[in-house]
Order: sequence, then C-alpha cells, then structure tokens
Amino acid sequence: MFRLLNKMFDNNQRDVARLRKTIVEPVNAMEAEIQQVEDLAAEYAKLREQVQSGEKTLDDVIVPAFAIIREAGRRSIGKRHYDVQLIGGAALHQGRIAEMRTGEGKTLVATLALALNALEGRGCHLVTVNDYLARVGAEEMGLVYRTLGLTVGLIQNQMQPHERKAAYACDITYVTNSELGFDYLRDNMAQSPDGLVLRADHPLNFAIVDEVDSILIDEARTPLIISGSAEKATDQYYVMAKLVKRLKKGLPAEPGVREEPTEDFVVDEKTKGVHLTEQGITRIEKLLSIQDLYSPENMERAHMITQALRSLHLYEKDTDYIVNEKGEVVIIDEFTGRAMPGRRYGEGLHQAIEAKEGVKIENENQTLATITYQNFFRLFNKFSGMTGTAKTEEKEFLDIYGADVLVIPTNLPVIRKDADDLIYRTKNGKFAAVVEEIKTMHATGRPILIGTVSIETSESLSRLLHAAGVKHSVLNAKYEALEASIVAQAGRSNAVTIATNMAGRGTDIMLGGNAEFMIGEMLEKIGISRYQPEAENLMKAVMRRDERLAQVAAQLPGVDDAFVRDAVQIRDTVEADRVKVKEVGGLHIIGTERHESRRIDNQLRGRAGRQGDPGSSRFYVSFEDDLMRLFANERVVAMMDTLGMDDTQPIEAKMVTSAIERAQKRVEDRNFSIRKQLLEFDNVMSKQRETIYAQRREVLLGPDEDVSESVEGMIGDFVEMQLDNFMPADQSPESWDYDGLRGALLDAIPSFESFDFESLKSMSVADAHHKVLEAAAEAFEARENELGQSLLVGVSRYVLLQVVDQYWKEHLHGMDVLRQGIGLRGYGQRDPFTEYKFEATKMFNEMIDTVKGEVTKFVFRMQVGGTAAAD
Repeated sequence: MFRLLNKMFDNNQRDVARLRKTIVEPVNAMEAEIQQVEDLAAEYAKLREQVQSGEKTLDDVIVPAFAIIREAGRRSIGKRHYDVQLIGGAALHQGRIAEMRTGEGKTLVATLALALNALEGRGCHLVTVNDYLARVGAEEMGLVYRTLGLTVGLIQNQMQPHERKAAYACDITYVTNSELGFDYLRDNMAQSPDGLVLRADHPLNFAIVDEVDSILIDEARTPLIISGSAEKATDQYYVMAKLVKRLKKGLPAEPGVREEPTEDFVVDEKTKGVHLTEQGITRIEKLLSIQDLYSPENMERAHMITQALRSLHLYEKDTDYIVNEKGEVVIIDEFTGRAMPGRRYGEGLHQAIEAKEGVKIENENQTLATITYQNFFRLFNKFSGMTGTAKTEEKEFLDIYGADVLVIPTNLPVIRKDADDLIYRTKNGKFAAVVEEIKTMHATGRPILIGTVSIETSESLSRLLHAAGVKHSVLNAKYEALEASIVAQAGRSNAVTIATNMAGRGTDIMLGGNAEFMIGEMLEKIGISRYQPEAENLMKAVMRRDERLAQVAAQLPGVDDAFVRDAVQIRDTVEADRVKVKEVGGLHIIGTERHESRRIDNQLRGRAGRQGDPGSSRFYVSFEDDLMRLFANERVVAMMDTLGMDDTQPIEAKMVTSAIERAQKRVEDRNFSIRKQLLEFDNVMSKQRETIYAQRREVLLGPDEDVSESVEGMIGDFVEMQLDNFMPADQSPESWDYDGLRGALLDAIPSFESFDFESLKSMSVADAHHKVLEAAAEAFEARENELGQSLLVGVSRYVLLQVVDQYWKEHLHGMDVLRQGIGLRGYGQRDPFTEYKFEATKMFNEMIDTVKGEVTKFVFRMQVGGTAAAD
C-alpha cells in the first residue's frame, strides 16, 4: 500500500514523464529531419539569431536546439544522447539538480544545456572539481560545440590573466570551482578594467556545477579566501607545539560519573574541539610564566595553544593532510581523497600543524577578499548541477539554493547486488576478513575496487595484500598523476584497485578495461593528442571496425601499420575480457569503512553496475571505526560480548546496518548545521560585499560623469557628517562647536581656510548647513577647474579604489576577529548571531564614513603631476 501511495505522490516520476512527453518525444520526431541537414552550425546560428533578437526564448527553441546538439554529438564524437540524457539536459536548463548514476554520461548531458543557453551569447560555465576533469571535458566535448560553431574556453591553474580573459570570453568555459571563485574575487580587487578577466557585461550568467554535492555541500564548509601576509611572528608556534606535549589529556564531565573534566584538557572528536580545564590553564600559566592566560595581552598565546592541541590530537598525517616532498603540509579533501595544494586551514591551525611536523611555517595570512561557495553560486543568473548522489541532500539544496533534485532514470536497469554490511569487533578482524574476500574474488578473475577513507588505510591494506601475494594498484592523493590510467583499467580481469574515496573521479570503470583510453595513451606516447579530430576519428574507426581504418590512420603522421595492428589487438583483447568479466559477475566493490556521508558510500557503490552491467558491493565495518566509535549504539557491542563473538565472527543484520545509517544521518545533520551557520554569518558579509563590489565596478567601468558624481556625493556626505557632529540639529546654537567644525573641515578641504565660520552663529540650522555644503560644492568645482575634468576623474578613480580597498581589507580583518570572539557573548545570555549582525553593521557603517573622509582628503590634497594641492 505504501509503495502505491509513494507512486501516486511521486513528483519525480511525474516530472520525468512530463519531460519525456514535452522534450524527448518531439526531439526524437525531429531526428530524421536533422540528420539530413548538412551544415549544423548554420542551423544552430538561425536559432541564435531568433533568441538574441528577442523573437523567441530559450524555452521556445529547446526542442530544435536539442535535436541539433544531439546530431552534433553523433557526428563529432560518435555519441548519440540517450533519451534519459535529454531529460537530464532539460532538468539542467530548468536550473535543477540532476541526479544521474555513475556511467550514465553526465559529461555529454551537460552539452545540451550549455549549448542551448549559449544561444543568448552571454557565456556559460561548466564548473568541475579539478583541472583534469575540466581539461578532459573541454577537449572531448569541445568537438561537439565546435560542430555548432561555438567557441570553447578552458581555465587551468597557473594561467596568465590574458589567457583567462580569452577563455571567459568564449561561448562555453570549462573551469574548476576554486579558479572561478578566485577569479571573481580577484576581479573585485582589480585596479583597472584591463585587470578584469570575467566578462564585463554578464560575468556570472549560467553555470552547470559537476559533482554539485561535492562542491556546494562538502566544500561549502570552507570559504574561498584570498590572503596576504599579516607578517606575524611564527616562532611561537614551535614553542606551543612543544609545550602542549607536556599536557595530559583527560575525560570530559559526564552526569552521574564525573562532575568536572579531568587532567589538563579534553577533546571533543565530534566537533573537532579542544577545551582546557582549570588545572590545564593553571599549568600553562606556570609553564609560560604569565599571570592570566586569557588577558587581552595573552589572547594570541591562548589561541595558539588551542590550535596546537587540535593539530596534535585531531589532525592526522596521511589522513587529514600529507607532507609533500617539498616539506609542505597539503590538506587532503576528506570527501574525495584528493590533495588540495594552495588551500590552508585558517586561524593559525595550518601553522600549528607545520610546527607539529617540524617543517617551515608559512606566515599567517590576513584576509583580503572572501566569499562562501553558497553565496558565490547564488550570484549566477541561473545555475544547475549534476551528480550521482544528491537526493539525500535535497532539503539543503532547496533551503540554500532554491534548487530541487530530479532523479534521472538509468538508460538500462541497474542489476548490481548490494549486500548487507559485515560488522566486526576490531579493525584487525575486519581487515583480515577484507583480505580473505579479496583473495576469494581474485581467484575467480573478477575485478575488485576497494574504497578506503584515508591514505594511511589504503597503504596499510596495500601492505596486507602484498603479504598475501595479491597484485594490485593504489590510487590516492600521493599518486594522482596515475589516476585516470588506474581508474580506466580497474574493470579488467583480476584487477585489484585500492582507492581513497571515489567521489568526482570522472573516469568510468568499464568492464574489461577502456580500449579507447589505452589507444589514446599509445597516441600520446608518439606525441599526438588524443583529443585532436584526426585522433578521435582513428579511435572511432578502430572501435567500430571501420573498413576505412587504413585511410583514417594515414592522416596521422607517425601512425603506421604496426600501430594500427596494436590498436586493433587492444580492442579485441578488451572486448573478449569484457565478456569474461560479465560471466563471472562484473566489478565487485568492497568498502573498508562507512563514510560520514551516505553520498560518498553511494558513489563508491555506483562504480559497479554501470549501463546494465552486472556487479556487487559490500561494506566491512568495525566498532573501532571512527563513525561507529563516536555515534553507533553501544548495546550492539555489549551483545557481541554476551554472545562471546570474537574477531572472526561478523554480524550481518539489517538492524546494525540501519544503526549505521542513522549514525550517518546524525553526522550529515550536524554538518548541515555547520554549513547553515557559516552561511548565516556570511549573509551578513554578503550584503556588505555586494555594496563594496558594486561600487568598485561602477568606478572601474562607469562613465566619467558617474565617477565625478560619486566623488562629489562622498564629499557632500562627509561635510554633512561633520555638521551633524559639531552642529547637531537637536541642540541649541549656543552648544555648537564651531572650532571643532572648522578643524575637521580644514583637515580635508583647504579652501575652508577663508570660510566665515562666525557668520553661522546668526543663522538657522537649515541655512547654516546649506551655506557650508554650498562652500564644499564650490571647492569641488574649483578643484575640477584646476585639474580639468578628465584628470580629476582619473585621479578620483585611483583614489576611490585605493581607499576602498585599504579600508575594506581592514574591515575584513575586524570581521575575522569579531567572528572568532562573538561566541563568548552566549555566556552573557545574548544571542551571538544577533550580536554579530549588530556589530558588523556598526563596523561597516563606520568604515563607509571613514572612506568618505579619506576620499575627500585625497581629492583635495593629493599632488598630481606637479600640481601642488595645499597641505
């Protein structure tokens, strides 16, 4: 009955059925007609003209556009969009999150929505999680876009500004989330229009975010920050790293057991927090020979000690970070297992880890520009996303981004068999069982993919497999250069692959191996890019057994008969192996631990059973795993003790699997709360940031008269502030401070030297204010005549940018300090967030007032090209 009710009220099925009727069926009906069109670019150009002239909207032309794009895919790369891929493309165009299983061709789906939205001529972005996926997507799918007459840009790390500008000017740009975000921030620090790399007219028009859950959920806890050196002494971090090793870890207070925490400090692994006890504070004060650890002059030391304790007890080498060959501490993304060079933990934590590891400490940084991923992507006119796992996070996507999730049906039914978890008492028992299962499966010839949650675990398991005589490959952050090659061949007979997480890998695991990838590697060994059209034609000809193979090969210098024979042999070997692997059951997935997020587990499972292939999966868990240790039910452990179960006897029960999923749900809810709180605080900053960035953009790109009006308005506001300070309307003229007003105005505007301040005493408030403001306007006009309007505007642009940037930077530092300390106000029964909003608004208004005063001083007192202003 419940299944029937779910079906009746399943909006997802209804939406898919609607798209099938309104998009898929009409596109299929046009297919034969479009196949007769010789010049697809000309046909596409007709649609572009209709859209850009306003004659039709994108929704009006979606059916013919999709029909043309599908045919472009078939002609250029030999891939015809499946019907379900058309549904995915329509969902992306609607600004929704498309959940598509691994192996369903998300890369190709994106071409539909991108090429459709490119008809407007405002630029579109495909946002990926790393440079490799951006490059592969741009090179492979670029053939489809160019068939339509579109230009394709690619942004990679270390590119020069002029290269970035050219890439963003293209119709479609492939870029990573961090590069795009940092380019946005850098554009809002530019000192001239030439420094802008994003489009000036529509910088953030439409974006499709690949692996959207990884970028907008997993990475959303860490904001994008551009920093400059704060030039703080770093030697103290080494001192604190040694000092905290002398402190003793205790147990937290527990009602009915301990009224007070024990020893010097306690660790809260769930929140990654460390709390000093009274005993610990006293001991530190004695060790440092200071009176009060939390006095204003010692606050920096207290902060360093907390971070040193966190680095020692909560952050592990080869799990949370690695130390590379250059002696740098590099963060490991907990969700993808990738190294993240250039990213640093904030608030001195990174320096504390560097001190713990005994490597060189980089200077602590000061924030110059920052934005969260949530607020950044909400700046787009429209954005959508795609991933293999999003439905579990639909509430967050709706709450924060206003985007719902549409689950796209698979092209072929999924026949993978997912077994219940096996739960062991200890990690040793669990890994002994994992090795036995690998040996058993390996003996049958089945390919096996083993997922681990850390580099340390992957290397430990690798040692166990070496000892067992099982040949295998290891994929983790230390060996990312080999990633595509390892993943592409993980489906071959007898292949055993250990991978640290599988989120966002971007390369399909094909049963029997990936023949095209292997032929592409052969081409690149002789200096030919696999993505150039002639190479694509050769690979297609080999895979399709094309009779004209020899003619196609002749178009590539260096490709001889021997090369062709080797390529054909690879194809035949892979096809024979695919049949063999299917017969023995397909790819088998082994998870060595449950991740905090169900999505990551589902992504690992999703590597098997692509496009109707057979496959299976099972997770192995122990009560010593972090997730189980921190969140699972202790009664299950007690039950195992009662039954006398040892390391070799697992529990396989729905009850325990459900307990694990409940634990994961609790962690996901906690992480959602963290992200939501981060967003709430950043929303306060967001309004301020929008104000500052809008003003900067107006100064950079606005016409001369707007800049001149802006400066004149600031001068008027500054003068009004002084009048309100020294001649307030709610006080009698006898109490006005004429000398104070004279000093404040003269400090900024030298021409007030000759102003008759005595005459104000006999005037009404309105008349006095009017006379002073009139004098300020005349001073500005005189300055304009002195310098000439063109020079004054040029000076004003420079002054505005310099002053705004300087005080915005100081404001960001003040906000950092405020954010770190605002939690303490909770002890005074005041809501920290309300206090933060109040203080932040007050600080911002003060900054704006300061900017107006500094701009006024600069405009009137700056010396320009030999023209001396009074000083």
